Amino acid sequence: MKTRILSVFVFCTFIFLSCRESGNNSIEREELFTFGIGRLEDELDMFNLEGERSMRKTALKMRDGLFYISNGNGEKIARYNSYGDLLFLIYNDETNPPPLTLREKTEDAAITRWAYKWPLREPGSITVNSEKHIFVEDILTPERHSFDMNQKIILDRLVLHFDADGNFIDYLGQEGRGGTPFPRIESIFTSVDDDTVVVCHLPSGRRVFWYDKAGYQIYDIFFSNDTLPVPPGRFGLMPSLDGISIAPDERKIYLKIDYYREILDESTKTVSGYETDRSCLWMVNAGDSSFSGTVDIPFFEAYSTVNNRRTAENLLYSMFAVMNGGRVFFYYPIESGFSILLLAADGSDGQRRGIINVSSDELMYSTFDVSAEGILSALLTTNYEVKLVWWRTDKLAREM
Repeated sequence: MKTRILSVFVFCTFIFLSCRESGNNSIEREELFTFGIGRLEDELDMFNLEGERSMRKTALKMRDGLFYISNGNGEKIARYNSYGDLLFLIYNDETNPPPLTLREKTEDAAITRWAYKWPLREPGSITVNSEKHIFVEDILTPERHSFDMNQKIILDRLVLHFDADGNFIDYLGQEGRGGTPFPRIESIFTSVDDDTVVVCHLPSGRRVFWYDKAGYQIYDIFFSNDTLPVPPGRFGLMPSLDGISIAPDERKIYLKIDYYREILDESTKTVSGYETDRSCLWMVNAGDSSFSGTVDIPFFEAYSTVNNRRTAENLLYSMFAVMNGGRVFFYYPIESGFSILLLAADGSDGQRRGIINVSSDELMYSTFDVSAEGILSALLTTNYEVKLVWWRTDKLAREM
């Protein structure tokens, strides 16, 4: 049962490093409520309890104080308020027991908490627009898969569209409503004017499909691994696209690209390895695919001790998401949880840092979300329960 306390699918294996920035403020954590692990309507299946298939995504989206959870192993989508009340459930009735506390909604039923049956197979990435419409990734049955011979990829994903009450509306494919299935979906975003953006991961790069509120495609942008930008005046660098995020308040794409350089063995004049040069955030205008700016991402400064020798290291942050106003959240795992960096994309407002506390036993499975206002929330899984928590990281933004 849920209990009220004070209030991009990840398995985490960390070598914890001590942070030199020990002066960072710890951001207060608020535990909102908890879930049991299982298949009942108020539980989440996090560990593939049936044992018949590989682990699937569980995704979280918070908007306007409501929490939307897509549970791939449980084959269901749920909406909760901040007190842990289950408001509605969309579930596969072939793999889930009938809800005990919810009624099936009909047009003439005057109920406030309801459930819908829908043949969900593997719901994953999820986003919600201003009208509380839900867009969620799902997988097609094997007989409906197709294969792209040119790119050598399987096309097996759709984005399902449900209204604010959980009624199915239609689905998005590559061309828009009713289109061709997607390849592997990395993430889904809601942008300005309730645009929906689908980011797909291909062997050759990332592809960004952009749709307006009506579901019509307006942009199709490909970022090839072979043509990634390099900072001006830097030569011989090898770029690696680490992540993509979408601005919630403008039609802009954010790329986090890490750069490496060769280490030359002077004695043999051969390449002996690679080392990190820098990490950059690039801004791209969706309308014409033009790069509108870049900013260096600071290193995470840490040290480790091996054989009583202390060694300093410059390590790379990872990107959480973009919030309103072009401010971007980054993170790096530390012993007590994560070090957080909030960076202004135009470099004008400096940066803010903090620490969020997460214990190692809460990372059996974890998924995070940053709202457009900058609130960081997460599902944290132990062996026995799932905690829904948040940190008011939006306060960092207000300090900038």
